[in-house]
Amino acid sequence: MTGVGRVLVVVYGILALAAAGRSAFQIIDHFSAAPVAFSLSAFSALVYIVATIALIAPGRVWYRVAWTTISIELAGVLIIGTLSTFAPAALGLDAVDPFGQDSTVWSVYGAGYLFIPLVLPVLGMLWLAKHKPVDGPSTGEDVAGADAADGDAVGRA
Repeated sequence: MTGVGRVLVVVYGILALAAAGRSAFQIIDHFSAAPVAFSLSAFSALVYIVATIALIAPGRVWYRVAWTTISIELAGVLIIGTLSTFAPAALGLDAVDPFGQDSTVWSVYGAGYLFIPLVLPVLGMLWLAKHKPVDGPSTGEDVAGADAADGDAVGRA
C-alpha cells in the first residue's frame, strides 16, 4: 500500500481510536443522558475499526467488507448528521452542539471532527474503486496487481 492508501488507513485508524475512546467515556460516564447517541458512537467506533482492518487486509472478502463498512459509514454520517441537525431529540439530544459531550462522531455531519467523517467515506470509495482485487490467471485466487511492486496490498491492483 502506498501514498493515498496509507494516509487513508492512518486517518481511519485515528477515527477508530477517537470514536472508541469517545463512546467508551460516554457510555461509562453518562449513558443515561443520551443512550441512542452514545450507542451510535459505539457503533461508529466499530465501523471505523472494521473499515481500518478491511482496508489493510488482502483479498476479495476484505475488499467487500471495506466497501460494506465504508458504505455504512457514509449512510451513518448522512442520516445521523441530518437527524442531529434537524431533529436532535430523535437522538436523545437537547440541542445541536457538534463539540458537546453528548454528540457523536457523525453529529452535524462530523463537524466536531472538521467534517472528516463526511469526506472520508467518499475518499475511501474512490480509493477502493481504483484498487480492486485481481483474480489470478488460472487459480482464481487473488494475486498482487500492478502496484504490488510499490508495496500495495496483496490482491489489490
